[in-house]
Amino acid sequence: MIVLLLLVVSLGAGEVEVPPASLDYGYRLMYNLDFARAQKEFTRWQEEHQDDPLGPVSEAAGWLFAELNRLEALEAQFFIKDSSFAARRKLSPDPAIRTRLDAALQRAEDRARRRLESNPKDLDALFAMTLSAGLKADYAALIEKRNLAALRYTRQGSYWADKLLALDPGYYDAYLAMGIGRYIVGSQPAPLRWLLRLGGFSGDKRKGIQELELTAQRGRFLAPFARILLAIAYLREKDKTRARQLLTGLRDEFPGNPLFARELGRLDPSPR
Repeated sequence: MIVLLLLVVSLGAGEVEVPPASLDYGYRLMYNLDFARAQKEFTRWQEEHQDDPLGPVSEAAGWLFAELNRLEALEAQFFIKDSSFAARRKLSPDPAIRTRLDAALQRAEDRARRRLESNPKDLDALFAMTLSAGLKADYAALIEKRNLAALRYTRQGSYWADKLLALDPGYYDAYLAMGIGRYIVGSQPAPLRWLLRLGGFSGDKRKGIQELELTAQRGRFLAPFARILLAIAYLREKDKTRARQLLTGLRDEFPGNPLFARELGRLDPSPR
């Protein structure tokens, strides 16, 4: 044992091998609100995969999630009632973050389109386009309060997700784009649903939840985000039991993120 210890010490700090960057690890850091380290991981991954669109679209996800956290835009009480969502306060986004987000999304889409030109069945490129549209929809809806623009981006995401899932039904992260669109449109009053369907927006609350559940259970990068959205959907549907189960799991998995404990506290307030 002492010989092994001396051998390790003799190698010196400069000879310790640095492990390759990991997108999975970057996303875990992001969900745990460690945004600085998450961006370092995404940057390292891009340096090692300079033509891959998954790097910059993941960087964009990190910028958006950090901004949503700073603005407290993921607080579930804003979404449980439609009246609360409509009356949500006006936010003050950081223009520097918006610039970084837009630049990362542009790099991701440029890389994805180049790869799709040579191979229309490139699964990661299709997913990068799907996620890019979804991030734009989130920014438009949650930060800018541009609901119609968000719906248009959501439909774009569904378009790319549909192409991807036709090639590989096991690319489970893509079901999130399908599910959130169906759930949002399916939650609207009947006359508005009819108008949205005329405009090409399909809605089905039950199917939307089923697709979100697929991502929540089997997704790679977006499973935690799908669980957040599902918890909100369950609260809207008055299913506190399943919402509590999801939030408890998220709280235990990501102890650095206080959102989940706060939402559990609202579900189960302490007696006075």
